Amino acid sequence: MRDTPGQDTAERFETDIPGRLDRLPFSGFHWRVVIALGITWILDGLEVTLVGSLAGAIHESPSLGLSETQIGLSASAYLVGAVSGALYFGWLADRIGRRRLFFITLMIYMAASIATGFTWDFWSFALCRALTGAGIGGEYAAVNSAIQELIPARLRGTTDLCVNGTFWGGAAIGAAAALVVLDPAVVNPEIGWRAAFVVGGALALVVLLLRRHLPESPRWLMLHGRAGEAEAVVARIEREVAARHGPLPAPGYGPVTFHRRGHASLGDVWHTMLRLHRARTVLGLVLMSCQAFCYNAVFFTYALVLTQFYGIPAHEVGWFMLPFALGNLAGPLLLGRLFDTVGRRPMITATYALAGLLMAGTGLAFAAGWLSAWEQTLAWTVIFFFASAAASAAYLTVGESFPLEMRAMAIALFYALGTAMGGVVGPALFGWLIEGGARGDILWGYLLAAALMLLAAATEWRLGFAAEGKPLEEVAPPLSRLV
Repeated sequence: MRDTPGQDTAERFETDIPGRLDRLPFSGFHWRVVIALGITWILDGLEVTLVGSLAGAIHESPSLGLSETQIGLSASAYLVGAVSGALYFGWLADRIGRRRLFFITLMIYMAASIATGFTWDFWSFALCRALTGAGIGGEYAAVNSAIQELIPARLRGTTDLCVNGTFWGGAAIGAAAALVVLDPAVVNPEIGWRAAFVVGGALALVVLLLRRHLPESPRWLMLHGRAGEAEAVVARIEREVAARHGPLPAPGYGPVTFHRRGHASLGDVWHTMLRLHRARTVLGLVLMSCQAFCYNAVFFTYALVLTQFYGIPAHEVGWFMLPFALGNLAGPLLLGRLFDTVGRRPMITATYALAGLLMAGTGLAFAAGWLSAWEQTLAWTVIFFFASAAASAAYLTVGESFPLEMRAMAIALFYALGTAMGGVVGPALFGWLIEGGARGDILWGYLLAAALMLLAAATEWRLGFAAEGKPLEEVAPPLSRLV
């Protein structure tokens, strides 16, 4: 293998870096990682909620005036962009590192989100939404892998669920912002919905500053033969943590051996997924696609349900989106610790199953006309309290399932495949069902989403595995044959 500048020349080396990273107490360094990288989900939640909450205003816009079907298609365009971005940037993250990708994807997101505020027809709007999605999709792959590789094993599940759950913090911000920008007494709604996208994109400048001092993943550096750089990064982290917490505990396990090999080829990726870890491949695909359909189908089109079936004015939709978002945020925050204590398999099974059963009941109540707008919103808030924890755990499962050499690519592939199978179809299907104007038609969509969540629960119970508290290298040994 040809050496590149900064690489060590040893093909095989022993290191205690994984054990040293996993023994660290949660500190200011970990908080910086969580905040600077986890803000990706806040931005995604902000983007998704803006389109959902602003759907009525965009539909009524004198300069844009999208139909219900076009709004559903623009949501699908966002997801198509996210799929494409995840695949390309996930492939790139395993080659050039997690840290470089943080800045590339964030710049794409910023430019496209701001441009959305200046669109003039359906095609320009859909294109900007697709590019915004590409930036966010690329973030998912690099950020998820970096967080899992930097957070101590005993807290990996809790942290990952809470970080993914902050999507709904962004959703709450988006819902609250919509109340302001759509209030005619405050600003002309035609200006307000455009300004919302511009301001949302401009917030990325703050994120760039937060990420300036984050290091590259030491595990990624070791894989690429840059053991010296990895040692320097970990030593710097240890000095900072020890200065705050005192002497550090001994590593919980001994040195491990790495063979420098760099990223996995596409042949390695498919061999690992289809032969070495076939059951985990099936599990990840089912978990990701089922939650993607459920979430994107319901959330992207809920504003249309409120305006068409409950007569809620467009500028008041945010009041209904806000509790919905807060319930989703509370799920991972309150249940996350149980995924590290009770365990992955029972908690993932329970959250998917509860969400599916409750969704079926709510869909039947909606079709029968038993629910008011607020009762419908309360039902979704309870359902997605569990569904949010389940969806966050899907990302955790995929990241833990596969080796270091292909972790970012694996996250990207499953996000892409799951979103393509479940997420892209959902908003367009529900937009079409809502445009038909019959509650009974929409019921079939809700029942389909419920059935998929129950399928995911059964699959997790059958194929799930224990990863709580275990080092990543034990859960999924590197392809370089960690011994």
